[in-house]
Amino acid sequence: MTATGTFGLSSEARNLHWLLSNLVEEVPGVRSVAVVSSDGLLLLSSDAAQNAAATSAARPEGPRGAAADLATIVSGLGSLTLGAARLMDGGGVKQTMVAMEEGSVFVMSVSDGSLLGVHAAADCDMSVVAYHMGLFVGRAGHVLTPELRSELRKSLEGSE
Repeated sequence: MTATGTFGLSSEARNLHWLLSNLVEEVPGVRSVAVVSSDGLLLLSSDAAQNAAATSAARPEGPRGAAADLATIVSGLGSLTLGAARLMDGGGVKQTMVAMEEGSVFVMSVSDGSLLGVHAAADCDMSVVAYHMGLFVGRAGHVLTPELRSELRKSLEGSE
């Protein structure tokens, strides 16, 4: 994440951008990442166009390259699995994983209904991806307040 993408944001928002960038850059096989609010709105994304930051040309893009696509998928999977857990009296959903021939999608609860979604390559080490997602959630969950969610949403609206 470049300074340009985080200019004018609070230290908490800059920290979340850094954590997200770190997740994408440090975990092999991760293609794109999105944080989605409980109502399905994109809050934070690894999509360079959304964040006004440069990305490596060698890194494959997320679903159709659009952060909004990943946010929609994450929101839908989160809603579906939450409904399934309620029907089965399974308690809260901790993580959802969809393995496909050409990739994987992981969804993990962050806080207050917010979700972290990761699109990864089919050959990624799923346990490593899940571990790093857990680290992100542990570090980001307590700072993702309503005020910070509002700030992140406004910053994305300004870059569109």
